[in-house]
Amino acid sequence: MKPLKILLFGKNGQVGWELQRSLSPLGVLVALEAKSDVLCGDLSNLEGIAQTIRAVSPDVIVNAAAYTAVDKAETEPELAHLINALAPGIMAEEAKRSGAWLIHYSTDYVFDGSGDRPWQETDCTSPLSIYGKTKLEGEVAIRESTCKHLIFRTSWVYAGRGGNFAKTMLRLAQERDHLAVIDDQIGAPTGADLLADVTAHALIKIQQCEDLSGVYHLAAGGQTSWYDYAKFVLEFARDANLELKVASNAIEAIPTSAYATAAKRPLNSRLATAKLQNTFNLHLPHWQEGVKRMLTELLEKL
Repeated sequence: MKPLKILLFGKNGQVGWELQRSLSPLGVLVALEAKSDVLCGDLSNLEGIAQTIRAVSPDVIVNAAAYTAVDKAETEPELAHLINALAPGIMAEEAKRSGAWLIHYSTDYVFDGSGDRPWQETDCTSPLSIYGKTKLEGEVAIRESTCKHLIFRTSWVYAGRGGNFAKTMLRLAQERDHLAVIDDQIGAPTGADLLADVTAHALIKIQQCEDLSGVYHLAAGGQTSWYDYAKFVLEFARDANLELKVASNAIEAIPTSAYATAAKRPLNSRLATAKLQNTFNLHLPHWQEGVKRMLTELLEKL
């Protein structure tokens, strides 16, 4: 495989940070953040994004940037639409014009969260929130452009860098003697490092076989609730001798309806990943494996 020229948007996000590691060995990586000095990495600047792509002339465009403030999007729909829908559309148009591949990350929020079976790529979409609607609009814009693309839908993304659910639970467990955690939302915590490694693997594969364009579900194996996820994190921390204020029997399971948010969350975030695993000859590890690694690194710093 010849070295690739890769243009990455969103380099300092959870996924973007890991992508810098995983994509660098594949060729020349131009990685941008929103406030990049010379080239434009700000997805709210559509003309700037188009000019950047033309200036770099990449073989692959990787979009790891997005408007991800799920609740805030309910009061900023125009900005969410600009970043999540219009900007990917511009990337897709430029990819089509130049023959580049576009790699884009989407979300389980494109579904309504009904039922209890894992969502297939072919299932009907029906987002519940502005965030979900704008992410779906971005998908549609990419598909309609007919550019070569991989859209990876994922869920419950975490990373050791920056904030995440596990860190929040550890902090609260050290401060409080009682916690209440939602138990009727089901998904699979998925590490940003896993997303990045699968992306790099897929990029190698599509250089050998160009007819793999499409939507793929990408999430860690297994499933859990936020409540059971919290219990797993705190039990791991106790086993590592971290002092916690909350007792193991003082974690209360509550329904989503007991915790009001501006944006409605899907209850069922399960994603079927057979298409991805079969197409790219991959095995996706159980969610606990990645969380254990992240917690081990995190607890070493506490």
